[in-house]
Amino acid sequence: MFAQLSSTFVTETFKLFFLVFFALTLAARLWLKLRHIRFVAAHREMPPADFAERITLAAHQKAADYTVDRSKVALLSTLIEATLLLTLTLGGGLAGLHEFWAPRVDGLGYGLAMIFSLMFISGLIDLPLSLYSQFVIEARHGFNRMTLGLFITDLIKQTLLGLAIGAPVILAVLWLMGAMGQYWWLYVWLFWSAFNLLIMFVYPTWIAPLFNKFSPLEDGEMKARIEALLLRCGFRSSGLFVMDGSKRSSHGNAYFTGFGNNKRIVFFDTLLSRLQPPEIEAVLAHELGHFRKKHVVKRMVVMFAASLGFLWLLGQLIDAPWFYAGLGVTAQNTALALILFFLVMPVFTFPFTPLMSHFSRQHEFEADAYAAEHAEASDLIRALTKLYQDNASTLTPDPLHSLFYDSHPPAAQRIAHLQLQEKAA
Repeated sequence: MFAQLSSTFVTETFKLFFLVFFALTLAARLWLKLRHIRFVAAHREMPPADFAERITLAAHQKAADYTVDRSKVALLSTLIEATLLLTLTLGGGLAGLHEFWAPRVDGLGYGLAMIFSLMFISGLIDLPLSLYSQFVIEARHGFNRMTLGLFITDLIKQTLLGLAIGAPVILAVLWLMGAMGQYWWLYVWLFWSAFNLLIMFVYPTWIAPLFNKFSPLEDGEMKARIEALLLRCGFRSSGLFVMDGSKRSSHGNAYFTGFGNNKRIVFFDTLLSRLQPPEIEAVLAHELGHFRKKHVVKRMVVMFAASLGFLWLLGQLIDAPWFYAGLGVTAQNTALALILFFLVMPVFTFPFTPLMSHFSRQHEFEADAYAAEHAEASDLIRALTKLYQDNASTLTPDPLHSLFYDSHPPAAQRIAHLQLQEKAA
């Protein structure tokens, strides 16, 4: 009797603990987004003084309106996510799925059916917002170039790719969880880490071309400048490519992708049409700065360390009845443990969001400094200004919202740092 009362107490305590964290996290997310909307709208009528000569009032107001519209969609998405989480856990949704699949499928097939059912439900709920964001918000502000046919084609490709890659990975993880004893979490971590490295290696060659066309960068001044920059920076790539990003959006970007000897540099065609060769060189120097400062490796180390810690924690919870019962599920198995853990973990890790954003912003400053050493800081400033304008990025984000979420420093801070480096050069 005492053991039963003790078990009930632990279960109810954990349930209360979850609900308190859930309420605080949801309230904080909504409050931050509302702050951001109000702050951006309040500063809509005048560009920041540092940008008065670079950004027109019309461009500044477009960025403000675009940011507010996107933030409103994010606000609604947050509420939907929270409702879905409560419905699946304490609302009995996950328990209902278990009752449906358990008599029909057993073994690894049961776990696969449970996980794919949740993915299907989540995708179905997200679909209307995705359509609205693409064909209403992006179109309203002049960015959308995607057709409904292309949207559906992308969705089908993503679904098939998810099935082809996801099913074997999920089956392998569930098998390791059931077959490797108390240290299953270590074997799963080793498998998951190897899988991520493999995806990084094959993505540029085998996956990305399923969605976009990649053409070699044509010979000319731009290619000559870029090759000279790569030589100065000691960076070897498997090629310079132009991606047809314009068939989906007018947003511009550049990045390098891949791993080991399979690294490649990719430019959006929209970026090449907007920036001058010296400006593109400066943007690429920034991206190379991430490589030379080992930011990619550092992020991978953090990601792998965090995943090891999370899997270890799941290993401690997987046999605890209160973990399942406290989240609205009476049955216990590896698939349910995996699902519940990754459903609720974002609730408890939200307080660490500003810490990760801080490290990301520091990396951006370091990459900017590297770019200023290997290209002209003034060229990077001009390029960033054009990108802020072309992508309708707000120049006046709410400071607290930015502190929590922004992976890049606010525009004013970033350009001020570059101007200091330009003067010191």
